[in-house]
Amino acid sequence: MNAVNGPILVVEDVPNVLELLEVTLRFKGYAVISARNGEEALEVIVKQRPALIVTDILMPKLDGYAFVQKLRLDPVTRSIPVIFLSATYVTPEDKEFALSLGASRFMEKPIDTEDFLLTVAELIVQQPAQARPLDMETFYVGYRTRLENKLRHKNSQIVRAERLLATLPLDQKPAFEALLQQSTRDRDEIQAELYDIYKTLEDLRK
Repeated sequence: MNAVNGPILVVEDVPNVLELLEVTLRFKGYAVISARNGEEALEVIVKQRPALIVTDILMPKLDGYAFVQKLRLDPVTRSIPVIFLSATYVTPEDKEFALSLGASRFMEKPIDTEDFLLTVAELIVQQPAQARPLDMETFYVGYRTRLENKLRHKNSQIVRAERLLATLPLDQKPAFEALLQQSTRDRDEIQAELYDIYKTLEDLRK
């Protein structure tokens, strides 16, 4: 069972998650190519057009939202079906924004493997639909709102983890220190994205 019109592109910056997705898809006979962020994915697509894209949202350099908006702005890549995967952007509003960008499906991590494979199989055989891109200001306003909400959530997580670390016995600290480090990295990525969006919106409105 192979992708009819090309490989499946998996875009994911966490190595063990990327490997899991690649192994799962290859086990079912799909050709798989991969990228670690949206910027890298755009370079891959120029060389080899995928039949389907599976992408995370929270990634460095160019995250999933911005990556899919760029795909939809280009008539050449507009019809490639996209599955969004996320453990961070999971509110109804996050999902609604993802689908407004022309994503075919939104799935929460950790994924249910059977459900994931069924979704992939359905999208591979479907007639591709021409997704209409959002105008840039609508995109950036929606994107800004998603990131501001996520930043508040991450800051709250960091405060809770720091408070908890001070009270934990030594043998339990490493797990929560790792969680705190990941939350801090996520927060820094979100802040960097937000800074760029504020500047872009300012330029668009001049």
